[in-house]
Amino acid sequence: MKILCIGNSAYDITSVVEHFPKENVKYKIQNQVECGGGSCGNAAYLLAKWGVETYFAGLIGNDTYGKRIRDEFRTIGVKIDYLEIADNYKTTTSHIIVNQENGSRTILSYHPDSREMSDIDINITPDFIYLDGREYNMAVKTLKKYPNSISIIDASNDRKDVKELCKLCNYVVCSKDFMKSVSGIDISDTTKLDEAFKVLENEFNSTIIVTLEELGSAFRNEDNKIVIVPSIKVNAVDTTGAGDIFHGAFTYGLSCGWSLENILRFANATAAISVTKIGGRNSIIDLKDMVKVYNELR
Repeated sequence: MKILCIGNSAYDITSVVEHFPKENVKYKIQNQVECGGGSCGNAAYLLAKWGVETYFAGLIGNDTYGKRIRDEFRTIGVKIDYLEIADNYKTTTSHIIVNQENGSRTILSYHPDSREMSDIDINITPDFIYLDGREYNMAVKTLKKYPNSISIIDASNDRKDVKELCKLCNYVVCSKDFMKSVSGIDISDTTKLDEAFKVLENEFNSTIIVTLEELGSAFRNEDNKIVIVPSIKVNAVDTTGAGDIFHGAFTYGLSCGWSLENILRFANATAAISVTKIGGRNSIIDLKDMVKVYNELR
Protein backbone atom coordinates (compact mmCIF):
# COMPACT_ATOMS: atom_id res chain seq x y z
CA MET A 1 0.00 0.00 0.00
CA LYS A 2 1.54 3.31 -1.12
CA ILE A 3 0.31 6.72 0.01
CA LEU A 4 1.53 9.91 -1.67
CA CYS A 5 1.15 13.16 0.27
CA ILE A 6 1.38 16.40 -1.72
CA GLY A 7 1.48 19.75 0.03
CA ASN A 8 3.03 21.83 2.74
CA SER A 9 5.73 20.94 5.22
CA ALA A 10 6.81 23.51 7.78
CA TYR A 11 8.93 23.86 10.88
CA ASP A 12 7.11 24.59 14.15
CA ILE A 13 8.48 26.50 17.12
CA THR A 14 6.02 26.21 19.99
CA SER A 15 6.31 28.44 23.06
CA VAL A 16 4.17 27.82 26.15
CA VAL A 17 3.05 30.85 28.18
CA GLU A 18 1.00 31.06 31.38
CA HIS A 19 -1.47 33.44 29.76
CA PHE A 20 -1.77 35.17 26.41
CA PRO A 21 0.93 37.86 26.04
CA LYS A 22 0.25 41.55 26.30
CA GLU A 23 1.70 43.99 23.83
CA ASN A 24 5.12 45.56 24.50
CA VAL A 25 6.00 43.19 27.36
CA LYS A 26 9.00 40.85 27.56
CA TYR A 27 8.24 37.27 28.66
CA LYS A 28 10.56 34.47 29.71
CA ILE A 29 9.53 31.18 28.12
CA GLN A 30 9.74 28.14 30.41
CA ASN A 31 8.89 25.52 27.80
CA GLN A 32 9.65 25.51 24.07
CA VAL A 33 9.21 22.62 21.61
CA GLU A 34 10.59 22.48 18.08
CA CYS A 35 9.71 19.94 15.40
CA GLY A 36 8.56 19.62 11.83
CA GLY A 37 4.98 20.58 11.06
CA GLY A 38 2.66 21.62 8.27
CA SER A 39 -0.65 19.99 7.47
CA CYS A 40 0.55 17.57 4.79
CA GLY A 41 3.91 17.01 6.48
CA ASN A 42 2.26 15.98 9.72
CA ALA A 43 -0.12 13.58 7.97
CA ALA A 44 2.79 11.98 6.10
CA TYR A 45 4.77 11.68 9.34
CA LEU A 46 1.87 9.89 11.08
CA LEU A 47 1.36 7.46 8.20
CA ALA A 48 5.03 6.53 8.05
CA LYS A 49 5.21 6.20 11.83
CA TRP A 50 2.27 3.81 11.64
CA GLY A 51 4.06 1.61 9.12
CA VAL A 52 2.57 2.75 5.81
CA GLU A 53 4.81 3.20 2.75
CA THR A 54 4.52 6.96 2.51
CA TYR A 55 5.95 9.43 -0.01
CA PHE A 56 6.02 13.20 0.42
CA ALA A 57 6.02 15.72 -2.42
CA GLY A 58 6.56 19.34 -1.51
CA LEU A 59 9.00 22.21 -1.25
CA ILE A 60 11.44 23.18 1.48
CA GLY A 61 14.38 25.54 1.56
CA ASN A 62 18.02 24.60 1.55
CA ASP A 63 18.35 26.03 5.04
CA THR A 64 18.57 24.91 8.68
CA TYR A 65 14.84 24.31 9.09
CA GLY A 66 14.64 22.46 5.77
CA LYS A 67 17.47 20.16 6.85
CA ARG A 68 15.69 19.39 10.12
CA ILE A 69 12.48 18.53 8.27
CA ARG A 70 14.38 16.30 5.86
CA ASP A 71 16.14 14.50 8.70
CA GLU A 72 12.86 13.93 10.58
CA PHE A 73 11.24 12.44 7.47
CA ARG A 74 14.19 10.12 6.92
CA THR A 75 14.26 9.02 10.55
CA ILE A 76 10.57 8.12 10.68
CA GLY A 77 10.59 6.48 7.23
CA VAL A 78 8.86 9.01 4.96
CA LYS A 79 10.26 8.54 1.46
CA ILE A 80 11.54 11.89 0.18
CA ASP A 81 12.13 11.06 -3.50
CA TYR A 82 9.83 13.96 -4.43
CA LEU A 83 10.81 16.41 -1.70
CA GLU A 84 12.27 19.43 -3.49
CA ILE A 85 15.03 21.34 -1.72
CA ALA A 86 15.30 24.80 -3.23
CA ASP A 87 18.03 27.40 -2.97
CA ASN A 88 16.93 31.02 -2.47
CA TYR A 89 13.78 29.80 -0.72
CA LYS A 90 13.00 30.01 2.97
CA THR A 91 11.31 27.01 4.55
CA THR A 92 7.82 27.67 5.88
CA THR A 93 7.89 28.33 9.62
CA SER A 94 5.21 28.62 12.26
CA HIS A 95 5.74 30.33 15.59
CA ILE A 96 3.07 28.99 17.91
CA ILE A 97 2.03 30.54 21.22
CA VAL A 98 0.25 28.09 23.51
CA ASN A 99 -1.87 29.62 26.25
CA GLN A 100 -1.46 27.36 29.28
CA GLU A 101 -4.69 28.69 30.83
CA ASN A 102 -6.96 27.09 28.24
CA GLY A 103 -4.81 25.12 25.79
CA SER A 104 -5.54 27.45 22.86
CA ARG A 105 -2.84 28.32 20.37
CA THR A 106 -2.06 31.34 18.25
CA ILE A 107 0.00 30.77 15.12
CA LEU A 108 2.27 33.22 13.33
CA SER A 109 3.00 31.50 10.02
CA TYR A 110 5.49 32.48 7.34
CA HIS A 111 4.64 30.93 3.99
CA PRO A 112 5.87 32.40 0.69
CA ASP A 113 2.73 31.68 -1.33
CA SER A 114 4.21 32.76 -4.67
CA ARG A 115 6.61 29.79 -4.94
CA GLU A 116 5.56 26.28 -5.95
CA MET A 117 7.60 23.13 -6.44
CA SER A 118 9.03 22.40 -9.87
CA ASP A 119 7.17 20.40 -12.49
CA ILE A 120 8.62 17.01 -11.61
CA ASP A 121 7.23 13.60 -12.54
CA ILE A 122 5.80 11.29 -9.87
CA ASN A 123 6.89 7.83 -10.98
CA ILE A 124 5.19 5.66 -8.38
CA THR A 125 1.61 4.47 -8.64
CA PRO A 126 0.02 5.47 -5.33
CA ASP A 127 -2.96 3.64 -3.91
CA PHE A 128 -3.95 6.83 -2.09
CA ILE A 129 -3.20 10.50 -2.74
CA TYR A 130 -3.50 12.91 0.18
CA LEU A 131 -3.64 16.67 -0.43
CA ASP A 132 -3.78 19.73 1.80
CA GLY A 133 -4.61 22.26 -0.94
CA ARG A 134 -1.02 23.45 -1.45
CA GLU A 135 1.09 22.71 -4.56
CA TYR A 136 -1.99 23.04 -6.76
CA ASN A 137 -0.37 22.35 -10.13
CA MET A 138 1.47 19.25 -8.92
CA ALA A 139 -1.72 18.00 -7.24
CA VAL A 140 -3.82 18.38 -10.41
CA LYS A 141 -1.14 16.78 -12.57
CA THR A 142 -0.84 13.79 -10.24
CA LEU A 143 -4.58 13.28 -9.83
CA LYS A 144 -4.98 13.21 -13.60
CA LYS A 145 -2.02 10.86 -14.06
CA TYR A 146 -3.36 8.38 -11.50
CA PRO A 147 -7.17 8.53 -11.80
CA ASN A 148 -7.59 5.16 -10.06
CA SER A 149 -5.86 6.30 -6.88
CA ILE A 150 -8.20 7.12 -4.00
CA SER A 151 -7.81 10.82 -3.24
CA ILE A 152 -8.41 12.75 -0.03
CA ILE A 153 -8.17 16.49 0.55
CA ASP A 154 -7.93 18.44 3.78
CA ALA A 155 -10.24 21.35 2.97
CA SER A 156 -9.59 23.74 5.82
CA ASN A 157 -10.09 27.02 3.96
CA ASP A 158 -12.15 28.21 1.04
CA ARG A 159 -9.43 29.37 -1.37
CA LYS A 160 -10.40 28.96 -5.01
CA ASP A 161 -7.66 26.42 -5.69
CA VAL A 162 -8.75 24.31 -2.71
CA LYS A 163 -12.33 24.24 -3.98
CA GLU A 164 -11.14 23.27 -7.45
CA LEU A 165 -9.14 20.38 -6.00
CA CYS A 166 -12.19 19.26 -4.02
CA LYS A 167 -13.94 18.62 -7.34
CA LEU A 168 -11.20 16.17 -8.28
CA CYS A 169 -11.03 14.21 -5.01
CA ASN A 170 -12.97 11.19 -3.78
CA TYR A 171 -13.07 12.39 -0.17
CA VAL A 172 -13.39 16.00 0.97
CA VAL A 173 -12.59 16.20 4.67
CA CYS A 174 -13.44 19.76 5.59
CA SER A 175 -13.63 22.06 8.57
CA LYS A 176 -16.95 23.42 9.74
CA ASP A 177 -15.82 26.90 8.65
CA PHE A 178 -15.20 25.59 5.13
CA MET A 179 -18.64 23.96 5.05
CA LYS A 180 -20.26 27.17 6.27
CA SER A 181 -18.40 29.29 3.71
CA VAL A 182 -19.21 27.05 0.73
CA SER A 183 -22.80 26.24 1.69
CA GLY A 184 -23.76 29.57 3.26
CA ILE A 185 -25.31 27.59 6.12
CA ASP A 186 -24.34 28.02 9.77
CA ILE A 187 -23.93 24.47 11.00
CA SER A 188 -23.54 25.54 14.62
CA ASP A 189 -27.15 24.41 14.52
CA THR A 190 -26.45 20.76 13.76
CA THR A 191 -30.03 20.22 12.54
CA LYS A 192 -28.87 22.07 9.40
CA LEU A 193 -26.05 19.64 8.66
CA ASP A 194 -28.06 17.63 6.13
CA GLU A 195 -28.81 20.77 4.12
CA ALA A 196 -25.15 21.85 4.19
CA PHE A 197 -23.97 18.37 3.20
CA LYS A 198 -26.25 18.42 0.16
CA VAL A 199 -24.74 21.70 -1.05
CA LEU A 200 -21.17 20.35 -0.83
CA GLU A 201 -22.12 16.98 -2.31
CA ASN A 202 -23.65 18.73 -5.32
CA GLU A 203 -20.73 21.15 -5.60
CA PHE A 204 -17.94 18.58 -5.44
CA ASN A 205 -19.57 15.21 -6.23
CA SER A 206 -17.45 13.67 -3.46
CA THR A 207 -17.89 11.90 -0.15
CA ILE A 208 -18.02 14.70 2.42
CA ILE A 209 -16.68 14.54 5.96
CA VAL A 210 -16.84 17.56 8.28
CA THR A 211 -14.94 18.11 11.51
CA LEU A 212 -16.98 19.78 14.23
CA GLU A 213 -14.23 20.59 16.76
CA GLU A 214 -15.31 19.51 20.25
CA LEU A 215 -18.44 17.80 18.87
CA GLY A 216 -16.39 15.34 16.80
CA SER A 217 -17.04 14.77 13.09
CA ALA A 218 -19.92 13.90 10.79
CA PHE A 219 -20.65 11.92 7.62
CA ARG A 220 -23.62 10.64 5.60
CA ASN A 221 -24.23 6.93 6.14
CA GLU A 222 -25.58 4.28 3.79
CA ASP A 223 -29.13 5.07 4.94
CA ASN A 224 -28.66 8.65 3.70
CA LYS A 225 -28.63 10.02 7.23
CA ILE A 226 -26.09 12.41 8.73
CA VAL A 227 -24.27 10.78 11.62
CA ILE A 228 -22.28 12.78 14.17
CA VAL A 229 -19.43 10.70 15.57
CA PRO A 230 -18.57 12.22 18.95
CA SER A 231 -15.06 13.03 20.03
CA ILE A 232 -13.66 12.01 23.39
CA LYS A 233 -13.25 14.40 26.30
CA VAL A 234 -9.67 15.19 27.28
CA ASN A 235 -7.79 17.92 29.10
CA ALA A 236 -6.42 19.94 26.17
CA VAL A 237 -2.91 21.27 26.65
CA ASP A 238 -2.05 22.23 23.05
CA THR A 239 -4.29 21.83 20.01
CA THR A 240 -1.46 22.34 17.49
CA GLY A 241 -1.58 19.78 14.70
CA ALA A 242 -4.76 18.09 15.90
CA GLY A 243 -6.49 18.60 12.55
CA ASP A 244 -3.48 17.30 10.62
CA ILE A 245 -3.33 14.26 12.88
CA PHE A 246 -7.05 13.66 12.37
CA HIS A 247 -6.57 13.71 8.59
CA GLY A 248 -3.58 11.39 8.77
CA ALA A 249 -5.50 8.90 10.91
CA PHE A 250 -8.50 9.21 8.56
CA THR A 251 -6.30 8.32 5.60
CA TYR A 252 -4.80 5.42 7.53
CA GLY A 253 -8.29 4.05 8.25
CA LEU A 254 -9.22 4.30 4.58
CA SER A 255 -6.09 2.38 3.64
CA CYS A 256 -7.16 -0.38 6.05
CA GLY A 257 -10.62 -0.63 4.49
CA TRP A 258 -12.52 0.32 7.65
CA SER A 259 -16.07 1.67 7.61
CA LEU A 260 -16.42 5.45 7.68
CA GLU A 261 -17.90 5.40 11.16
CA ASN A 262 -15.00 3.36 12.54
CA ILE A 263 -12.50 5.56 10.73
CA LEU A 264 -13.99 8.70 12.27
CA ARG A 265 -14.11 7.21 15.76
CA PHE A 266 -10.43 6.28 15.48
CA ALA A 267 -9.42 9.63 13.93
CA ASN A 268 -11.38 11.56 16.56
CA ALA A 269 -9.61 9.65 19.33
CA THR A 270 -6.17 10.05 17.76
CA ALA A 271 -6.61 13.81 17.41
CA ALA A 272 -7.99 14.09 20.95
CA ILE A 273 -5.05 12.22 22.46
CA SER A 274 -2.65 14.49 20.57
CA VAL A 275 -3.89 17.66 22.29
CA THR A 276 -2.83 16.32 25.68
CA LYS A 277 0.83 16.95 24.77
CA ILE A 278 2.81 20.03 23.77
CA GLY A 279 3.71 20.27 20.09
CA GLY A 280 2.15 18.86 16.95
CA ARG A 281 4.20 16.13 15.30
CA ASN A 282 5.71 14.86 18.54
CA SER A 283 2.23 14.33 19.99
CA ILE A 284 1.56 11.50 17.52
CA ILE A 285 1.69 8.31 19.55
CA ASP A 286 2.70 4.87 18.29
CA LEU A 287 0.00 2.90 16.51
CA LYS A 288 -0.02 0.01 19.01
CA ASP A 289 -0.46 2.50 21.88
CA MET A 290 -3.21 4.30 19.99
CA VAL A 291 -5.05 1.02 19.33
CA LYS A 292 -4.80 0.17 23.03
CA VAL A 293 -6.18 3.56 24.06
CA TYR A 294 -8.93 3.33 21.45
CA ASN A 295 -10.03 -0.11 22.62
CA GLU A 296 -10.13 1.10 26.22
CA LEU A 297 -12.37 3.98 25.20
CA ARG A 298 -14.88 1.87 23.26
